[in-house]
Amino acid sequence: MPPPPAKWKGKCELKEACNNKVIGARNLVASGESPADDEGHGTHTASTAAGSAVQGANALGQGWGTASGMAPMAHLAIYKVCGEQGCPDSAILGAIDAAVGDGVDVLSLSLGGDSAPFYEDGIAIGAFGAIKKGVLVSCAAGNNGPTTGSLSNEAPWILTVGASTVDRQMGSTVLLGNKKEMDGQTLFQPKDYPSKMLPLVYAGSSANSSGVYCAPGSLNKLDVKGKMVVCEMGGEIKRLDKGIEVKSNGGAAMILINNVANGFTTLADAHELPASHVSYEAGLAIKAYMNSTSSPTASIMFKGTVIGKQDAPQVASFSSRGPSQASPGIMKPDVIGPGVSTLAAWPVPLENINNASGPIFNMISGTSMACPHLSGIVALVRSAHPDWSPAAIKSAIMTTTHLTQISGKPITDEQGLIADMFDMGSGHVNPAGASNPGLIYDIQPDDYVPYLCGLGYTNAQVSTIVQKKVECSSNQSISETQLNYPSFVLQLGSQPLTFTRTVTNVGKANSVYKVEVYAPNGVEVKVEPKEIVFNTLNDKANYSVTFSVKNGTSQRFVQGSLFWVADGYSVKSPFGIIVD
Repeated sequence: MPPPPAKWKGKCELKEACNNKVIGARNLVASGESPADDEGHGTHTASTAAGSAVQGANALGQGWGTASGMAPMAHLAIYKVCGEQGCPDSAILGAIDAAVGDGVDVLSLSLGGDSAPFYEDGIAIGAFGAIKKGVLVSCAAGNNGPTTGSLSNEAPWILTVGASTVDRQMGSTVLLGNKKEMDGQTLFQPKDYPSKMLPLVYAGSSANSSGVYCAPGSLNKLDVKGKMVVCEMGGEIKRLDKGIEVKSNGGAAMILINNVANGFTTLADAHELPASHVSYEAGLAIKAYMNSTSSPTASIMFKGTVIGKQDAPQVASFSSRGPSQASPGIMKPDVIGPGVSTLAAWPVPLENINNASGPIFNMISGTSMACPHLSGIVALVRSAHPDWSPAAIKSAIMTTTHLTQISGKPITDEQGLIADMFDMGSGHVNPAGASNPGLIYDIQPDDYVPYLCGLGYTNAQVSTIVQKKVECSSNQSISETQLNYPSFVLQLGSQPLTFTRTVTNVGKANSVYKVEVYAPNGVEVKVEPKEIVFNTLNDKANYSVTFSVKNGTSQRFVQGSLFWVADGYSVKSPFGIIVD
């Protein structure tokens, strides 16, 4: 790694750990205390964004290979903002201000809270200050999915990241006594496990009402010794704690079955006993088998690292969903990226590692894992285009996404249904495409003022966000959909609605873009002009889009996309329409 750049002004409060990779470390939540990570979340996310390449990386023997962050040659600066009392706004705002002042180029925030007006949202306020200095902030969408309208970090100047699966699983197959097999996942796969048939017992048979979830202390009066125990997701019990409860009562193995909300999303966890996390559909089959016989049995067969699942990417069940509550006319999340069973660095030995030596890795899941994937990609795009604004980088990522799985079929949600824009935003990130998008939708910090006034905020509230005095009466307010965003969300009644966008050519000089529109049934979408000619780089052009109801539609929400297509480029803008 090269030394820190000349512009770097930060400091390290963890001197023994700083080097040319980690060039800064500060504790903003407890002044004077170490910023060291003793829990794992920060180490995992930082290494995902910009960890150096490590050969032979694995977690409990799974996922062997060379692990690398998305931007392995980037420097890292760490700002601790969470402690025993949570993550106070004062620490978050202080960290963002410090980071921007220190000279960082990208901010990655794998944290968030409940939806709030932007003038009450510390992350939104801090992120606005960052973009004024040219620093894009990438944030986790939250883990409250699949509930509608559950996401965090909704401001349009933030890159809001949802989570998706990848084509890799840590295979753990359940073989039932009726010879049927159910594929699942687990990280802990002991080599000496005999995979023999064991008596199968349902944790819900416990007299304890929380037994079905294998809650701590709930299996004390249920005979599970030497048996395979079927536990259900939920009950506000951590997945690893369910296995600990089974093991502490003498259980030999565990099958963790999804509830309906989690659908097909399964996770590779470092359980403390042989286990398999299976889908809701598989869980129904397992329970049906158990009800069909007086002596149900099952075994678990470990399959190791399985590559090439054709239904990836899929939106993870936990990934928080739109629409935004704070600003319903802005599409959120913006994008999805890998966030299920992500392998990355870990600061402490895992519970079931014996005689650990060398670097430690763990697999965990969440939008916290997806966020740093995007943060690293933002760093790569910024490195390639140091003159681009935060909005330009964000636009490049959003307009170049993938919409299909490896199989070629549309990306689905956790139920196997085609994902919509409130599940996945503009789609799954395409790192290679983001550096060469063709066109961008740019927004300058001052452009957000009419938008904020249009939300009905007072002068004082807008001033709090943009950190300068604002008089909304002297600014022409605009609706959310009038912001020069790379997507459209609108409410459409009997009268047509027209919106204008400005695109900037960052692809090739002397290029011609033609529009392609994919409109839903019952809605007419007209774009003018249908062709845009750019003579030079950085030329700007305007186009208008008119939406109107055509012959009515029985659907309350419909969506489509428009593409500006030129040689080698396809610039996508999704639109979602709520039909009155």
